[in-house]
Amino acid sequence: MILSGQEIRNRLGSDIRITPFEEDCLNPNSYNLSLHHELLVYEEVVLDAKQPNRFRRIAIPDEGIILSPGQIYLGRTIEHTETHNLVPMIEGRSSIARLGLFVHCSSGFGDAGFCGHWTIEMFAVQPVRIYAGLRICQIFFHEVTGQIREYCSEKYQHNHDVQPSLLYKEFKHSRPSEQLEFSFESLASKCCSSASEHQREETVQLAQATV
Repeated sequence: MILSGQEIRNRLGSDIRITPFEEDCLNPNSYNLSLHHELLVYEEVVLDAKQPNRFRRIAIPDEGIILSPGQIYLGRTIEHTETHNLVPMIEGRSSIARLGLFVHCSSGFGDAGFCGHWTIEMFAVQPVRIYAGLRICQIFFHEVTGQIREYCSEKYQHNHDVQPSLLYKEFKHSRPSEQLEFSFESLASKCCSSASEHQREETVQLAQATV
């Protein structure tokens, strides 16, 4: 059974917490969640399920950002949610779907006990411009029958940031846990180091030739 909008409101502060909460985001049987201003984009040509993958951060400017087809854009909700004794789920809004934008790749199913910001995996059918603060998706809640064992995973519980895939943690022989954030500053540093090393090698070769 899915909770009505009125029942969502009635359970705020007990089974359901949504921060911040705005009354005009409440729907007949769901609540609209908004897009944070920061996105993550993977830098690998081929993503590896057994290893952490490099990524870079993109800030959405005031004029918006154009999402291109063939690329996964990881974002997160502005809202922080906490759910007990219910199963939270997120889905795209019909107005967003009519722009050809998917807001999750088969991961809209939540768990009772989940606490944190929702990471969303956006994929565009055609180029589309989006904006920070856009009401990107909606959360709704299912009642559960039977005994509940609440979600307590160390991977995604209590998220406060956009969270890339941590699937590699499920493999016994994967590399140590680490976030490989890519930035132009780190790339420039590596290039400078490589250039310095190359220059040292040339100096040694020149000295040897002189001798």
